[in-house]
Amino acid sequence: MTRPMPACPLRPRFQSASRRAFWLSFAAVLVLTQVPSNTLPAVLFDWWDKAQHALAFATLFLLGRLGYPPEKTLRLLAGLALFGAAIEVLQALTGWRTGDVEDWVADVAGLAIGWALGQCALQWHRFAMSPPR
Repeated sequence: MTRPMPACPLRPRFQSASRRAFWLSFAAVLVLTQVPSNTLPAVLFDWWDKAQHALAFATLFLLGRLGYPPEKTLRLLAGLALFGAAIEVLQALTGWRTGDVEDWVADVAGLAIGWALGQCALQWHRFAMSPPR
């Protein structure tokens, strides 16, 4: 018989902070992808454009996964994939940015990376919290 994992007393606060961080990051990604590229600050890291997309969406997924119940994971993945597509459509409609299907593919790859990292973290947490044998 296995014992249920003990409830974390900080979980509600942590979940709330994760939700706020998710929505702030969501807004930041939306704004940064729509402003004219010549007004953006200099790139802090010399990363390839697609890697930046993947990192942004992996981060959004992980924050969303921490902030919302596990039952919403598929909805979160689908919603963020649609958000990535909407960003590219909006960029195509502006006169100063261009939409790119490859950017959306990088967004979806970032979601897959975020999901895989989340699964690894979950397995590690289950292992760390399991009673000694």
